[in-house]
This record gives sequence, C-alpha cells and structure tokens, in this order.
Amino acid sequence: MPSVAVRRHAIDVPQPVLDDLRERLARTRWPGEIPGTGWSRGVDMAYMKELVGYWLDEYDWRAQEAKLNELDHFKGDIDGLDIHFIHKEGKGPDPMPLFLMHGYPWSFVLLLKILPMLTDPASYGGDPTDAFTVVVPSIIGFGLSDYPMQQGFGFQHHPEQYDTLMRKGLGYARYGIEGGDWGGFLTAPFGHYFPGSLIGIHLNCLFPRLGDEREPEDKDPDILRGLGMKWAPVKPKDPEMLRYWKRVEQYWIDEGAYCHQQMTRPQTLAVGMTDSPAGLAAWIVEKWRAWCGWGDDFENLFPRDMILTNIMLYWISNSFWSAIRLYSESYYHPWELAPGSRIEVPTAVAAYPHELAPIVRQRAERYYNVVHYNDYSEGGHFAIHERAEEMAADLREFFRPLRAKEATGA
Repeated sequence: MPSVAVRRHAIDVPQPVLDDLRERLARTRWPGEIPGTGWSRGVDMAYMKELVGYWLDEYDWRAQEAKLNELDHFKGDIDGLDIHFIHKEGKGPDPMPLFLMHGYPWSFVLLLKILPMLTDPASYGGDPTDAFTVVVPSIIGFGLSDYPMQQGFGFQHHPEQYDTLMRKGLGYARYGIEGGDWGGFLTAPFGHYFPGSLIGIHLNCLFPRLGDEREPEDKDPDILRGLGMKWAPVKPKDPEMLRYWKRVEQYWIDEGAYCHQQMTRPQTLAVGMTDSPAGLAAWIVEKWRAWCGWGDDFENLFPRDMILTNIMLYWISNSFWSAIRLYSESYYHPWELAPGSRIEVPTAVAAYPHELAPIVRQRAERYYNVVHYNDYSEGGHFAIHERAEEMAADLREFFRPLRAKEATGA
C-alpha cells in the first residue's frame, strides 16, 4: 500500500496572486453582443460585467479565506500526490465516517451547507446517534489537490487514492461514501474495487457512461452514434427508458459542447481559462445557472460571494486545466462495468426531477444493489446544496440500519 502522510493545512494565498488577479480583472476585454441575446447563447454580458465589477470592488477574498480557515483543513501526501480535504468530527456517541464528494465545476464550497447537518444532527432536530464524521476532499486535480503528471489517470483511478487516505491516512477501516456529478460517477469504481471498505454508497446522480446498454442488433458498426450516446440503445423498447435516453440526447445537443471540448481538447481551452479570470468565471457561472434550474433567480440559491469563492478556488490554484483533465483521461481511457456485473455494496439513491439525466430506478438497480430509493418532487443537479436538509435526512435514514449491522458485525 502507498505511503501516506497527513498534515494540517491553512489556506493562505500569496498577495501577488491576488494583485495579479485584480490587474487582469481591471483589464478585461469584453466581446460584443447582439442586443437581446441575454443567456440564450451562453452568459449574459450585462450580468458578467456586473459580476466582475462586484469581484473588483466588493468581494473580499481575505474575509472568505478566513471563514474557510475556520474549518479543519488537511492535506494527505500519498506517494507524492497531495490531496486536500476537510475533516469534521461528528458530535454523537459513535459517528460514522463518511467520504463526501463534489463534482464539476464545483468545489468543496457546495458541500459546506450540509456539512454541519451531518456532523451535528441534534442541532438540526435530529438524533445524535445519526452523526457522521465527514471527510470532504477537493477531488484530485481540483482546487487545492494535486494532479498526477501522467496520462491515463481517469475517474476509475481516483478511488484507490481516496481509500488509501481513508484507511491508512485516517484509520477508517470502513466508511460510507456519497457523490453527485463526478462524485456520483466515482461511486461505481469505488464500489467495484473497494467493496470491503464501504459500509454503503449514497448517490444522487447517475450518468449514462457506466455500461453498454445497447441491444445486440444495435451493435452494428455501421450505425452512427452521436457523442455521449455510445452506450444507448438505438430505439429503447421500454417507455420509461425511451424517455430517459431522449432526455440524455437532448442534454448532449443543448449542453454537451463544454463536455466535448473538455474530453477531446482540454489543453486548448485551458489556455484561455488560465489567462482570463473573467473567462473562467463565465465558463463556470453559465453552468451553475443552467444546471440549477432556477433561471434568473440562481443567485437566490448561490449567493454571489459563494459563486466567486468557488471560482477563486480554481483560479488561485491554477487548477482549471487539471480539473477538466478528468474528462479527457476518462474519455480516452474509458472504464465501465462488465456486462452483467453490478456494485453489490448496499446503495441508496436520492432521485431529483430536475437532474440533468434524471435517475430511472430500474437503471440504477442494473448497476447498484439499491436497498433505499427516494423520488423527490423538487430539486436538481445541485441537490446537495439546494435540498441540503432533505439530503441530510436521506443519508441518516439510509445509513441507520447499516450502522446497526456494523455495530453487531452482522
């Protein structure tokens, strides 16, 4: 097993980095815009100019940095690869370890709302016996975590590093995991390669790329397949699955351009995003607004300081290039479950109606040992933040019987 050295970490951005950022923001060269375009072709220019003005004149990184440093930050050096994480002890008689993963273009800031609800349930009307000790990483390549300087490091390689951190670095022989977006993707290789480490899997996002779902007659090499539809049946016979795949198809048509660029030519895109903070902000904000489903009210869900702090974690670490590398390496070095296999770790699914590709129960059961399933009436891609109370309750409910089994060794 690799060597692990865990040490405390404080976020302390050198002042020249902030001075350089300010100069770049002040010199932003804006593109033109056809009147009336709004958000219909990407970011709204009036909004972006207002956001950059706020970034320059009102946003206070040092205040946000101090607030973030109230949490317990650490870095785990795993054979030279530094993984940043927050480690929050639970308040209860026997808190259960939980590894809580974010997605893209997020950071750990989207998990901070739910964090105290999990670690201190009694303060939110819950039972202290449901407390979790939570580890929230910056997933590899994102923000304050390193990225290995090698090709081929896809999402299937992440779990080994995280399991090493949890078991050897922190001493948790068994723990639960939860993920949405890329964090949801990661639960599959996690459960496949390290089932003995996992008490249970909780997920709220199940994307299409986990296995080949085509019928035998669809595997003719002369059938043309669009990006992101490689695994899809050409004409699903089940009405529910037809609706699902039509939704996926529409997502790829309307939203998939960013993904195609990040999968196939990430380094070209990274040049612009690494040089222009306004460009980076536009790339990220447009996705937050589009995917949350709140339209022009999205700042009611994501306060402006939160939006900018998330962007800052990409900027100060110069990690946009390494974050999107996850798409590219996973695309050129794909991983999927073998036909007929599934994850046998007990799994919970929280299904939200406005997810980019809404979860279909029969499809979840194809890949996971689903023992707990809830269809919710509201919420979408960022449910871990948008529906934090509901998600916290779902996590407590799912893991409650599993804790009992752990305690008895059953």
